[in-house]
Amino acid sequence: QVQLVESGGGLVQAGGSLKLSCVVSGLTFSGYSMGWFRQAPGKDREFVAAISWSPSNINYADSVKGRFTISRDNAKNTVALQMNSLEPEDTAVYYCAADRYMVTFRRGSGLEYWGQGTQVTVAS
Repeated sequence: QVQLVESGGGLVQAGGSLKLSCVVSGLTFSGYSMGWFRQAPGKDREFVAAISWSPSNINYADSVKGRFTISRDNAKNTVALQMNSLEPEDTAVYYCAADRYMVTFRRGSGLEYWGQGTQVTVAS
């Protein structure tokens, strides 16, 4: 079975940093783009960042550009999200996702695989 397991969430103060990781198993990692979404209580799911198997194709939401960095290690079947300069508005459950097409991440729905999520809380 396909599994995407996130880790690295926690509680940080505004201005702090966290690094999220997602370990993927059960699929051909090279055939999938990877990305991150987040969902805050009472809000819609929001696209954060995505990266193709070739790291030359990377997309970020405007709200996180310059603060977050997505990366992947294809040898280890992992994708990471380095989050700097965190703000209270970044508080959410962060989900790792996989899909064959980058455009699916922009749409925000219908992605092939999702992780269980990891909580990020940013205190003001």
